[in-house]
Amino acid sequence: MVDYVTLTFIGIIILIILGLSIRIVNQYERGVVFRLGKVIGIKEPGLRLIIPLVDRMVKPSLRIVTMPIPAQKIITQDNVTIDVAAVAYFKVTDAYKAVVEIENYNRAVNQIAQTTLRSVVGKYALDEILSETQKLNQSMQEIIDTHSEPWGIKVTTVEIKDIKLPDSMQRAIALQAEAEREKRAKIISAEGEYLAAGKLGDAADIITEHPVALQLRIMQVLSNIAAEKNSTIVFPAQLLNSIRDIKDFMTSELGETEKK
Repeated sequence: MVDYVTLTFIGIIILIILGLSIRIVNQYERGVVFRLGKVIGIKEPGLRLIIPLVDRMVKPSLRIVTMPIPAQKIITQDNVTIDVAAVAYFKVTDAYKAVVEIENYNRAVNQIAQTTLRSVVGKYALDEILSETQKLNQSMQEIIDTHSEPWGIKVTTVEIKDIKLPDSMQRAIALQAEAEREKRAKIISAEGEYLAAGKLGDAADIITEHPVALQLRIMQVLSNIAAEKNSTIVFPAQLLNSIRDIKDFMTSELGETEKK
């Protein structure tokens, strides 16, 4: 009976030791093993064994982390106060450095991203910030990546996702955009008038050389007016002159006929 209890106790102790010794490193992780406070190696994914109470394993994730950068109140170069929020994407490329060189790499990247966002955006005027967002993103990505590289961190992308303007500035931008559209509309209208005037001048030259063309045009206009079933028709002076010429011609012809 005693032997059975002893064996059971020993078996339990062995299971506990095995439980404390076994570590599973996932495919997206790397295991940094400390033995009495000293790093002795990096464990690859799979089932790994450590010495209980002597070894300690830290498993940083190598997956890309999506980190939102809280909105920062920034004064632009032209003294406009705006709120800018962004998002950063980074991953651990060196598990040893991410564990040994920095205490909390997630917090460190977040803090350097916030300060970089304020620093970079503050160097530009509002119009440049709104129109050259890609340039700002590239600049911030390079600066943050330079700071985080010694920590074994690679910053892949930084994107500005929201820019909040004061209400007064939004109204001013809306007025500016409206004025710009009106300016383009007037320019297009003036160009149309210029082209139309040129075509009208060409048409006038042709009509001057061929007076009958004017009469044909008048007849066409009258035909279009008649199709609308209007009760009032205004005859142009040229048509009245043509009718008078025809009348005089007919009178003269009749007079000659009577004389004969």
